Amino acid sequence: MVEQDREIMEVDVLFAGGGIACLSGALHLANRIKKHNEKVVQQGKGKTLDDIVIAVLEKGGFVGAHSISGAVMDPVSLKELVPDFLEKEAPLEGKVNKEEVCLLTSRKKIKFPIVPPPLDNHGNYVVSLSKLAQWLGSLAEESGVDIFPGFAGTEILYDGKRIIGIQTGDKGVDADGTRKSNFEPGINLQAKVTVFGEGARGNLTKTLIEKFGLDKGKNPQSYVVGVKEVWEIPEGRITAGQVIHTMGYPHKSDTYGGGFIYGMKNNMVTLGLLTGLDYKDPFLDPHREFQKLKLHPFIADLLKNGKIIQYGAKTAPVGGYFSIPELVLDGGIIIGDSASLFISQKIKGIHAAIKSGILAGDTIFDALLKDDFSKVQLESYKTSLYQTHVMKEIYNSRNFHQFFKNGLWMAVIKAGLHYLSEGRIFKSRLYAEHDFNHMKKVSDIYGTDSPADEQKGSIKFDGELTFDKESDLFYSGTIHEERQTPHLKIKDINVCYTRCRDKYQYPCVRFCPANVYEMVIDGQTGRPSMKLNFSNCVHCKTCDIKDPFENITWVPPEGGGGPQYTLM
Repeated sequence: MVEQDREIMEVDVLFAGGGIACLSGALHLANRIKKHNEKVVQQGKGKTLDDIVIAVLEKGGFVGAHSISGAVMDPVSLKELVPDFLEKEAPLEGKVNKEEVCLLTSRKKIKFPIVPPPLDNHGNYVVSLSKLAQWLGSLAEESGVDIFPGFAGTEILYDGKRIIGIQTGDKGVDADGTRKSNFEPGINLQAKVTVFGEGARGNLTKTLIEKFGLDKGKNPQSYVVGVKEVWEIPEGRITAGQVIHTMGYPHKSDTYGGGFIYGMKNNMVTLGLLTGLDYKDPFLDPHREFQKLKLHPFIADLLKNGKIIQYGAKTAPVGGYFSIPELVLDGGIIIGDSASLFISQKIKGIHAAIKSGILAGDTIFDALLKDDFSKVQLESYKTSLYQTHVMKEIYNSRNFHQFFKNGLWMAVIKAGLHYLSEGRIFKSRLYAEHDFNHMKKVSDIYGTDSPADEQKGSIKFDGELTFDKESDLFYSGTIHEERQTPHLKIKDINVCYTRCRDKYQYPCVRFCPANVYEMVIDGQTGRPSMKLNFSNCVHCKTCDIKDPFENITWVPPEGGGGPQYTLM
């Protein structure tokens, strides 16, 4: 394709990602500038910041379309960002009023006598992250922030080693790379400072970390994939604000993760299952494991005569303190899940994302006053972050995920001792590997290359309580322009048909929660052929993380494509 001149749009501050972290940063920065200018005018001295353009780039079709989490929110950071958030009708599903943690066996539920302190949610709120993002987006726009939904950032713009903005993706390119009649080239958004808050495994942040070695000397990042549904159930079965966390079934003891059930308004309940992507079994399927969770008598009774409303999936970073990359560059700051600011022991990330956005806003405000966007000037973001309660929480649970290397029960013991000693036990950094390195050969797990369906944990989907991936996908609202270049890039397809098949028997068809990867076997020749259903993609990034040969790369599709979450 012939390269052409692109339109250049200049802004002062550019936030890459329309999630909670970037929206919080943009809103806080806009509010600080407004208050500063008012003070300068009142006092008649000082320098006003006039005509500052703050822009937020969001690849989803609307703000909140790609926002998904459990979620229970600690309100501490939201109170700082929007002190009157209750008066401004923040979309809260309910204040936590009842909670429990339980161990599930295949048929029974064993309730813990007390809620472990890290999972104590007293004073927190059940929320829908997509609703919260929509609300924050409206506040940001009211404060003068420009939000551009439907535009995916595809490349970072540099001047030497200094970040100067982002290039958005072209639209109207056919599957073979030719331009269609509606072709629209992307634009170059140039900024004095760019903030990267794309969530877990953001495509721009990933390239940034690789280009500058921002993870040098750190533990490799590790992730969980969360598969989630929202149901409407008969009245009285669960109250808004009720929180239930589960461990055990359906996961085996060597698989990191657990279930969650949160009561929402209007007789709705959100439930899901987190599965650590450092699992070993090539036949483990996170979506199928979630369906098995719903077959447990306790959960099946909860959902009986209910109906599914929405479905989604997303990854979250759980590598912890020692996986946090370098966060500041010349002209750039990394925030939220992109910065690995997630407290895995508490299953909390929203307040960390908001706080990081606030601190980024403060740092950029000072940089605007000084007209200095160098790494040295922006370093105050990192310095401030490491002094916050958020970083203390992350540090205190710094080895939590690594504790699970030797199974659930050893992890529970170690995590308990670590918490009770306030980190004085097991305080040194524990060894970690990339998630894609953990998968074992089929024969090593099962003792045979041809395990039976029962061994692999297969189940039949009934279409009422349990659903196959295609059926669930319908409830995500996922849409893509199908006549476009596939955004899942397979580097060497022959690896799929040889080494990956021989060792792992096509794990991509299982670890993807949206049936993007489908292996079709020719009935006559027996030859496999990959069918890439890229239009199914819910942008969870599991494939980019878990593929054992690092043979799959996720890049953004045309802006506006993907899930259309409204309740997640």
